[in-house]
Amino acid sequence: MTAVGARRQVREAIVHVYERRLARALEGADVPRHVGVIMDGNRRWARAIGLEDVAHGHRRGAEKIVDLLGWCDDAGVEVVTLFMLSTDNLHRSESEVSALLKIIENVASDLARPGRRWQVRPVGALELLPAETVAVLKQAEEDTRDRPGATVNLAVGYGGRREIADAVRSLLAEHAERGTSLEELVEVLDVEHIAEHLYTRGQPDPDLIIRTSGEQRMSGFLLWQTANAEFHFTDVYWPDFRRVDFLRALRDYSARHRRFGG
Repeated sequence: MTAVGARRQVREAIVHVYERRLARALEGADVPRHVGVIMDGNRRWARAIGLEDVAHGHRRGAEKIVDLLGWCDDAGVEVVTLFMLSTDNLHRSESEVSALLKIIENVASDLARPGRRWQVRPVGALELLPAETVAVLKQAEEDTRDRPGATVNLAVGYGGRREIADAVRSLLAEHAERGTSLEELVEVLDVEHIAEHLYTRGQPDPDLIIRTSGEQRMSGFLLWQTANAEFHFTDVYWPDFRRVDFLRALRDYSARHRRFGG
């Protein structure tokens, strides 16, 4: 074994010991019901290792998703929302967007294959996506509808401002069909009416948002739902995200005293 290989083995052994210690410390700790993940850094990861094709970074990042969902299952997380493609991402080059959509289709199909436990739910402005991508996402949702595991929201063609606008539009259309006047709606409108028309309606709001790659911003992710969420930012690029990094996020969450509304 080379010296480099030996050092790598030592590092891995240390991380494994630390990981077990974190897992023990989390026994009986408060666990988030809903975790949102901004899976950032795929392109930078690819460039950092000398790859010109950034799609390889996205593919490597996609391979990490099943690992993450397994860790969430172990922790008892009920809902996971994965920020896979924003509305802004749709303005990238045609070749990159096409590659991203194909990767997302493969992820959806993989999560829906027999033997998986998760319920897949696409969230976003699906009308902005190609028909073939929408068909794959909808098929995955249908195939996993009655599964017993956690709900996995795939945020594709997603933008937080657009979601709120779509919710208000849907709310107005619903009341128009009922014959409610604008004046009557103004009198009764509250935040719950809007929440009932969000893409994530019927689900608990996220308790914890994790963002990888060192960026400390939301990029429009779940703007409405994260009013009381806790945030965890890590410098690790998404393809390198490990169970120990996930456990650190849970440890930080469990150590915080959540003050809703202040």
